[in-house]
Amino acid sequence: MKKSIDEHAERFSDHAADYDESQDSPEYRACADLVVEHAAPDGDDVVLDLGTGTGAIAFGLTADAGRVIGRDISEGMLERAREKADDRGVEAVSFGEGQFREPNVEASVDVVTSNFAMHHLSDDEKREAIDVVADLGPRRIVLGDVMFFGEPNPEDPFYSPEVDDPATVGVLADAFTDAGYALTAVELVSDQVGVLVAERR
Repeated sequence: MKKSIDEHAERFSDHAADYDESQDSPEYRACADLVVEHAAPDGDDVVLDLGTGTGAIAFGLTADAGRVIGRDISEGMLERAREKADDRGVEAVSFGEGQFREPNVEASVDVVTSNFAMHHLSDDEKREAIDVVADLGPRRIVLGDVMFFGEPNPEDPFYSPEVDDPATVGVLADAFTDAGYALTAVELVSDQVGVLVAERR
């Protein structure tokens, strides 16, 4: 991780008010849609959305899941997510502090989602995070993120090199395999953005 958790939290809290409007790239929108589609929760499933931000994925899942739990490191983002839940009258979702390696969840979890959040971790931290998530026992994990399908163009990075640390698809696939999961879908959004779906073996 190139910045501390507190630094990342502060950075996102500073942009919480206009975060939704700033996430307007075709890649981000496509990734979010694919994460929701592949999560495919059943009506009584508990879904954990890690790095939930202002709740884009969480709200996209509330109609189909029994309960959605959003976790993020940024209090500013969580406040915005709670405001949206209140404004929309959505009761099947809750938001609280948590991170990949300490998700702060005691409930049994059926599906875990994450979109555009894990790329802040180093490769070793990503492996640790996937192990922690796997220990929660979900049958499915859906990860949408900045990831490398090939050699990224250093002149045109989709990410911010000073704060982001994307992994190759191979590193992520190996981490899921080592945690007891098999990749059942790999969606290429661009050569630097994709969605991985992992099912418990």
